[in-house]
Amino acid sequence: QVQLVESGGGLVQPGGSLRLSCAASGSIFSINTMGWYRQAPGKERELVATITNGGSTHYADSVKGRFTISRDNALNTVYLQMNSLKPEDTAVYYCNADLTYLSGTKYFRDYDYWGQGTQVTVSQ
Repeated sequence: QVQLVESGGGLVQPGGSLRLSCAASGSIFSINTMGWYRQAPGKERELVATITNGGSTHYADSVKGRFTISRDNALNTVYLQMNSLKPEDTAVYYCNADLTYLSGTKYFRDYDYWGQGTQVTVSQ
């Protein structure tokens, strides 16, 4: 089975920094775009940032200049460096991947594979 496991969430004061990691494991053949999404209480899940396997990145306007997404293709891991955090960044952060994996003798592509989420709280 394939798993996306996030880590690095926690409580931080406004202006502080956190680094999230998401490691993909299992019978993975290839990973295309990876990304981070977040969902605050009472709100819909929203895009934070994405990165292709070639390194092209895309950011939500609300995080541009503060967050940096990166990945290590050899480790099947994506990172999110979050600086200058604001209370409005408080949310559960989810890792997402477009990946192809082996199940039995067949390959399957899942365009929206999700991790379990990690809580980020920005508060005094």
